[in-house]
Amino acid sequence: DLKSAPFQVSPDPGFFFQSEGHGRALAYLKYGVYQREGFIVVTGEIGAGKTTLLRTLIESIDASKVVAAQIVNTQLNEGDLLASICAAFGVDAAGHSKAQVLHSLEAFFTALAVSGRRALLIVDEAQNLGIREIEELRMLSNFQLGNQALLQSFLVGQPELRGKLAAPSMEQLRQRVIASCHLGPLTGQETAAYVAHRLKSAGWTGEPIFDAGALAHVHQATGGIPRRINLLC
Repeated sequence: DLKSAPFQVSPDPGFFFQSEGHGRALAYLKYGVYQREGFIVVTGEIGAGKTTLLRTLIESIDASKVVAAQIVNTQLNEGDLLASICAAFGVDAAGHSKAQVLHSLEAFFTALAVSGRRALLIVDEAQNLGIREIEELRMLSNFQLGNQALLQSFLVGQPELRGKLAAPSMEQLRQRVIASCHLGPLTGQETAAYVAHRLKSAGWTGEPIFDAGALAHVHQATGGIPRRINLLC
């Protein structure tokens, strides 16, 4: 009997499938956390599994050492972006000027560092950020205590994020990107393994219910994009 729906489209780290590309991306993210500074960039097509990857990473982070916050609504101006970052970290910024907001964030990040922890900001759907908002994130990365960076950021988004970061005006930020990767589609073999993995994770123990021909059609029809595979299955 199935314990849960095996092909739900909402992201669930309990169903994380470590394809070659997803495994490499998760390794990049964990490497980034270990580096304690700079920017990590992860891109992928819609439905490629970016959010599931992020949630898998967050579950693996030691909360006693790293305070992680995530923002998703990135169609914001720079003032709204700072307010969203404050809200994500639980920093009060209501009615404050930009200078006061920046001071409050720096004080919060410094207090974390003094207590032996650090801040990690995960920006999902980062392709929606404007150039000024991306620059605001870069400025936040300037916060330091001694030689220790106080904030590390992950930028996660659709492929157009790469084009945005390639702009000449993004040179200073590019110099702070310590790793980047792209989530591509699953191969035919990975698609078959992915379907089996989803079923097994949901409690399926019987004979496979998709034969090789069906799985080949699934891969062909979906292009190997996980969310499309879920929808079709």
